[in-house]
Amino acid sequence: MTDYARARFLMVEGQVKPNKVTDEGVVDAMLEVPRELFVPKSLRGVAYVDEDIQVAPGRYLVEPMILARLLNEATVRPTDIVLDVGGGTGYSAALLARLASTVVAVEGDPGLAGQATATLQHLGVDNAVVVEGDPKAGYPQQAPYDVILINNSVPEVPRTLLDQLADGGRLVAVLSETGHLGKAMIYHRIGDTVSHRQLFDASTPTHPAFERKPAFEF
Repeated sequence: MTDYARARFLMVEGQVKPNKVTDEGVVDAMLEVPRELFVPKSLRGVAYVDEDIQVAPGRYLVEPMILARLLNEATVRPTDIVLDVGGGTGYSAALLARLASTVVAVEGDPGLAGQATATLQHLGVDNAVVVEGDPKAGYPQQAPYDVILINNSVPEVPRTLLDQLADGGRLVAVLSETGHLGKAMIYHRIGDTVSHRQLFDASTPTHPAFERKPAFEF
């Protein structure tokens, strides 16, 4: 039988801490949230490996190190309202719920949204809600957000999401074209201005909802 608590400890010590994750809240969340509950039962034995895990066709639970570093750079505060974009089975929402005041997770797959809701309820997470909708559109009903996290990689960050950032808000995401090495980025909103900078190299599958449509050719 797998000792999941031991596996979580080894994940944090071997993958998270050595990769510039210094936020104690992020480290504690990674130690406490049972990642194995957010993957298919057949894959629970590999829930803590240092790679992306497929949770549905075309959908992946992001590699622990990449997710932890994004959360670290987002500097989530206890008073923050957070938008979790395309969170799949709810693992990122569960982590964010330990760091922030309120988490809204928007998920386009009804099955994954239902699974995320059930798992979060099972864990007693009462400050995160999963809503079904287009990840590219975010959830403007609850905006503005202090932090926005986009799961998996995207070719570009839609303006609709940047517009939902609060003054002083941060958005973190991995930018990449399908099949290419990506770059983890952070966007800051100050007043009406949004700036961005590169954080680190990162490779994670593209979120299907954000894939570019093939251009029509004559």
